[in-house]
Amino acid sequence: MPLTVKILPARCWRFSLACVCALALSQGCATAPKQPPLKLTGDILVDGPAAVELGPQKDRVLWACRTAAAAMRTGQFDLAERMLDDALMTIGGITSGAADKGAKQARSHFYSESRKSFIGEPYERSMAYIYRGILYWMDGQPDNARACFRSAQIADSDTENKTYAGDWVLADYLDGYATAKLGGDGADALKRAQAAAKNVSLPPFNTRANTLFFIEFGPAPVKFAAGQYGEQLRFNTPPSQIKSAELKIGQMSFPVAPSDDVAFQATTRGGRVMDHILGKKAVFKSTTSTIGDVALIGGIGTAMASNNRTGQQIGAGLAFAGLLSKALSASTMPDADTRMWDNLPRHLSFATLQLPAGQHEATILFKDASGSVLQKYSKTVSFNVPSEGKDKVVFVSDKSSTPQIQ
Repeated sequence: MPLTVKILPARCWRFSLACVCALALSQGCATAPKQPPLKLTGDILVDGPAAVELGPQKDRVLWACRTAAAAMRTGQFDLAERMLDDALMTIGGITSGAADKGAKQARSHFYSESRKSFIGEPYERSMAYIYRGILYWMDGQPDNARACFRSAQIADSDTENKTYAGDWVLADYLDGYATAKLGGDGADALKRAQAAAKNVSLPPFNTRANTLFFIEFGPAPVKFAAGQYGEQLRFNTPPSQIKSAELKIGQMSFPVAPSDDVAFQATTRGGRVMDHILGKKAVFKSTTSTIGDVALIGGIGTAMASNNRTGQQIGAGLAFAGLLSKALSASTMPDADTRMWDNLPRHLSFATLQLPAGQHEATILFKDASGSVLQKYSKTVSFNVPSEGKDKVVFVSDKSSTPQIQ
């Protein structure tokens, strides 16, 4: 039986064209019902818990992480634990393959990356595990702390293709140190940490040390979108006035050099500089737009130049295809997700001491590149070293409240 093609009247072409384009555009512009905006006060310790409880589900992890960092700097370690536990439960579920509707949509061409649930870039996920490890050690649980430090390295590794491994100095060092404290052999972890350290000689593990200081300073790396369609996720690293720290307890003084650079971790994988580009979406948007231009111009030209009905309808069909392609291009959202954990530090440092049991006061001095003390950042912390049992863990940031009792 011969194949026949029925050519529709021009008015049917016009009606079909309008319907299909309207449908394509409606798919690209569809949005979820809006929630009433949160009334932010500017105080993260007020806004963060409110956003976790009442804000969009997709931003819950982001606000929980921000709140945890702020809580640690004011000595509210119970709040920090609750927030990090909430965040890591979501991060662990999504990265292990659990269903996340927003993430599935974001992988398609027609949804923005910011529609997915925030779980952060690898360096942000690693920092959540590092903070939680510190808090576990603070609670006298070095075994759980070690598990978190190992998870921090996994979060920064390519576990699928094995092309790079996490290279956080502190995560490996603390993994080995906790192992040594628990009676095991942490030599391999210490070797990995020293290999990743940049111009820092790491001390051997002192298992008799009973006081651990975690010190952080400097501003967090800042995400921004670049490229023709905003498809490139880039980082700006604000300059840090603080370059090192000094820990003073009584007549004792200890220099504290940075062991990890969070900006370096944000912009590299396994030491290699990375380009964060959502290339497939950008190529799709560019290609469909170009095809649409060609088909639209060609179709209109054909229809105008033709003196017969068939030629005009062929031209209308080309124009229809061009408009549809342009609609698909307009619906593609390749923009990078620039939501960020914006109150992270730039540098992480660590020190261990063996102190007599009882009450102590520590002063932490932050210094610039010339070694001069930046007095406005100085912190004072009072703490009690227990007579036996768990280690005393002290956490200090250049943004910590002072004086503070831990």
